[in-house]
Amino acid sequence: MEVVLLTILLLGLAFAGIAIKILVKKDGKFAGTCASNNPMLQKEGAACGLCGARPEEQCKSNS
Repeated sequence: MEVVLLTILLLGLAFAGIAIKILVKKDGKFAGTCASNNPMLQKEGAACGLCGARPEEQCKSNS
């Protein structure tokens, strides 16, 4: 029972932390979420699923 309560408490803290981060971020957007900014996807040459930008292109959702 103690493990279950501890798990619920830790998950609650994680969700609260994420919610606070979203609230204090400007316009609720996280920096560097475009795949063109992700070094792992840059090696593969994958396009961003959000804006369609290729690794060599600027993020299209910034405009």
